[in-house]
Amino acid sequence: MARIVAAEDNDTFYSTELNSISGSDSTFGQLLKNVSDVRKMTIGDETPVHEDDGYMRTVPFVLTFDNLTYNVSVRRKLEFRNLIPRRKTDDPELALTGGPNTKTLLNNISGETRDGEIMAVLGASGSGKSTLIDALANRIAKGSLKGSVKLNGETLQSRMLKVISAYVMQDDLLYPMLTVEETLMFAADFRLPRSLPKSKKKLRVQALIDQLGIRNAAQTIIGDEGHRGISGGERRRVSIGIDIIHDPILLFLDEPTSGLDSTSAFMVVNVLKRIAQSGSIVVMSIHQPSHRVLGLLDRLIFLSRGHTVYSGSPASLPRFFSEFGSPIPENENRTEFALDLIRELEGSPGGTRALVEFNKKWQEMKKQSNRQPPLTPPASPYPNLTLKEAIAASISRGKLVSGGESSAVQQNATATTTLAVPSFANPMWIEIKTLSQRSMLNARRQPELFGIKLASVMVTGFILATVFWRLDNSPKGIRERLGFFAFAMSTMYYTCVEALPDFLQERYIFMRETAYNAYRRSSYVLSHAIVSFPSLIVLTVAFAVPTFWAVGLDGGLMGLLFYCLIILASFWSGSSFVTFLSGLVPNVMLGYTISVAILAYFLLFSGFFINRNRIPDYWVWFHYMSLVKYSYEAVLQNEFSDATKCFVRGVQTFDNTPLGELPEVMKLRLLDTISKSLGTTISSSTCMTTGADILTNQGVTQLSKWHCLLVTVAFGFFFRVLFYFSLLLGSKNKRR
Repeated sequence: MARIVAAEDNDTFYSTELNSISGSDSTFGQLLKNVSDVRKMTIGDETPVHEDDGYMRTVPFVLTFDNLTYNVSVRRKLEFRNLIPRRKTDDPELALTGGPNTKTLLNNISGETRDGEIMAVLGASGSGKSTLIDALANRIAKGSLKGSVKLNGETLQSRMLKVISAYVMQDDLLYPMLTVEETLMFAADFRLPRSLPKSKKKLRVQALIDQLGIRNAAQTIIGDEGHRGISGGERRRVSIGIDIIHDPILLFLDEPTSGLDSTSAFMVVNVLKRIAQSGSIVVMSIHQPSHRVLGLLDRLIFLSRGHTVYSGSPASLPRFFSEFGSPIPENENRTEFALDLIRELEGSPGGTRALVEFNKKWQEMKKQSNRQPPLTPPASPYPNLTLKEAIAASISRGKLVSGGESSAVQQNATATTTLAVPSFANPMWIEIKTLSQRSMLNARRQPELFGIKLASVMVTGFILATVFWRLDNSPKGIRERLGFFAFAMSTMYYTCVEALPDFLQERYIFMRETAYNAYRRSSYVLSHAIVSFPSLIVLTVAFAVPTFWAVGLDGGLMGLLFYCLIILASFWSGSSFVTFLSGLVPNVMLGYTISVAILAYFLLFSGFFINRNRIPDYWVWFHYMSLVKYSYEAVLQNEFSDATKCFVRGVQTFDNTPLGELPEVMKLRLLDTISKSLGTTISSSTCMTTGADILTNQGVTQLSKWHCLLVTVAFGFFFRVLFYFSLLLGSKNKRR
C-alpha cells in the first residue's frame, strides 16, 4: 500500500516520498521522487528542477453526483379563491415539479466531470442552476438534499470539502478602498499557512495577478459607487482570485459572467480554463454563453425547472437536438438555440416532459454504444490511490497550498496513510492581526466616515456645554444636572447607532470568507472589537473633557477620570449592542428602527423619568436590563458622592415650589415658624439637602459607581459574545 510522508522542508513546504509500494509501482515512486523540485517550481524558487515532464501529471480527480433531489416547502397565499374547494386536475407540470405544497428545485440530477475540465450548468432563470451549484458545493443544509456527491468514488465530508474547494458568489464582494494587489495579499495571508514566508506569499500573489490578466490594474483600488476603480470584468477576476489563492482542487462559481460584456466574459472563462488545466475541477453556472465562451467549455448540463434536459459535451449538442427532431440551424449559436427551444417547450401544454424523457433515453443509448463511457479516475501511473492519498499527493505537487499535511503511521508492519488537513491555515492570533490590518487600512482611506461620527459627538458636546453652562448648586442646578446626565448618557448610545452599517456592509464578505474557512468567526469578532476601540477613546475625550469643564461638574481630576471612564464604557457597551443587532437584522433601515426603539426604552427605564420604586413590578426587569441605567447612576454618584457638599440651604428649600415666589423676608419667617414647630434651629445657612439625599431621592442606593462601571463594561463583552453566536447561527450560508 502506498505510504506518503509530508513534512516541512527548508522552504517551509512539504516534501513527499514513497517508502513502500505494493505491487512495485515504480512509476508512482518516480513521480513522488521529484515532488520537492515541483514544489519549488510552483512557489517560484529558481533552483533547478527536473525536466522529466512525463512524471509531472496532476493527480487525477473525478467529481460525480447522482440523483440529486431538493424540495422546498411553498406557503400557499391566503386568497379568496383558495378557500373554495376545486376539482382536481391533471397538471403535467405539477407532476414534474412536485405536489401543491412543495416545489422541486432539483429532480434526480446526475453528472460527472474531472480535473482539467469546465462543466457549465445552463438554463433559464428559475431552472435550478444556482441550486445545483449550491448542492455540489455543500451549501444546502444536511437532510434537505437527497442523492450523493463523490470525489474519486468517495463521499466528501463537509470539513474536507471546505478545505479543498472554493466557491465564487455571483456578486463581487470586495472592500472598495483596497487595491487589487492588497486584496489578493490579504487573501493570501488568510488562506496560506503562517509557515510560508512573506516573500513566497507575494510570489504567489504576483503569479496569480498574471494568471488572472489584471497586471495593469494591480495598483488600482477596487472602487464603488463613490470611488472610481477597476472595471466590472476585472472585479470579477479579482473575486475569483480571492477564492483560488490557495489553488483549490474544486472550484464552484455562480454565474461568473453575469453582467459582463462578451469580451470580459470570454476573458473570465479563459482564466477559468487555465485554472482547470492547472489540475482543478471547475463547475459553474452560466446564463447564455457566447460562441467563443462555448468553445472553452468541456461539459454542459441544461436544466429546466429542476430537470436535466441535456448532459454532455458541447460538440454533441447538434446531434442531440437533431435526433430529438429539432436540428440546430447552421451558423446559429448552439446554446442560444437550445435555451430558446427549452423556453418554448416550457410554455407549451406538455412542458419539457418530452425533452426530459428523450435525454434519459439518449444517455442510455450512449452508455450501451460506449460512445461516452462513465468517467472514472483516468489511467495514470498511480491508479489505486484512495481519496486521501490522492489529495496528499496533489498537495505535494503544489495544490492546496493552504497547508494540507499527510503523515505515515506504521502499525503491525503495515504502512497506512493519514491526511491531516487543518480546518484553518493560520492560528487565531494571525487571523486577528490580518483582519485588523485590513479593517484599519480600509478605514484609513475613508476618513470621512469617522470624521462625521467625531463631528456629531463634538457638536452634541458643544450644544450641551452651552445649554448647561456652569451650573450652580441650587435646587434648580440639581434638576438641570440630572437632565444633563440623562441626556449625555443616552447620547453615548444613540451615537453608537451610526456603527450599525459597519457590519451590514461587509456581512456577505464575511459570509463568503468564513464559508470556506478563511478565518474563524471568533477571530472576526475579536478583531472587530479591537479595531473599533481606539475610535471610542477619541470620541470619549472629545465629549468628556469639554463638557466636564463647561458644565462645572464636581470631583476634580479624579472625578474627570471617572467621568471619562464611564463615558468610554458607555460607548463600548453601546457599540457592542449595536454590533450585536447588526448580526441579527437584514438591512440598515430595519436596524435603525429597532435600535432607536430599544434605546428609547432603555432611557425610559433608566430611573430619570420614573424612580425605580415607582416602576410597576411587571416592568421593573427592564429597569435592570437598561444600559443607560448603570452609566446614569454612575455619573450621579460621581457628582453627588461628596458628603460635605450641600446643595440646598435654608430658604432654598422653598425653591421649585409655589412658596418660592414669596419675598425673602417671608421665607425667613416661615423658617422660624418651622424651627419652633420642630424644636430645632433652621437658618438661611442650614444645609437641608446633601449629595447623599439626592442619591436616595433618585433611588441610587444599590450599586457603587465602580460597580456600575463594571456592569457597563460587562454588558459590552456580553453583547460581543451574543454577536459571535449570531454569526455562528445566522451565517451558515446554506439553504434549508
